[in-house]
Amino acid sequence: MKAIWNNTVIAESDHTVVVENNHYFPADSIKKQYFKPSSTHTTCAWKGKASYYSLEVDGEENKDAAWYYPEVSELAKTIKGHVAFWKGVTIEN
Repeated sequence: MKAIWNNTVIAESDHTVVVENNHYFPADSIKKQYFKPSSTHTTCAWKGKASYYSLEVDGEENKDAAWYYPEVSELAKTIKGHVAFWKGVTIEN
């Protein structure tokens, strides 16, 4: 699977985990040069507290377009150490 934004592959893995129709990519499969930490946090009732990354590709920013759970609940342990995407990031096989 590939995560693509602004015509650039920002993550690629053969081992994503699908939860709620989102592909979660292993953290070591993201191309870190495109990711910037964000101060945004949200809370999911069953997964825990999410942290975000903003993407920057070719001088364009996509704020808070990737999220992950630094600490996950027992119910969400399959996505620990994984990153998911939204806000125009496409996922292709």
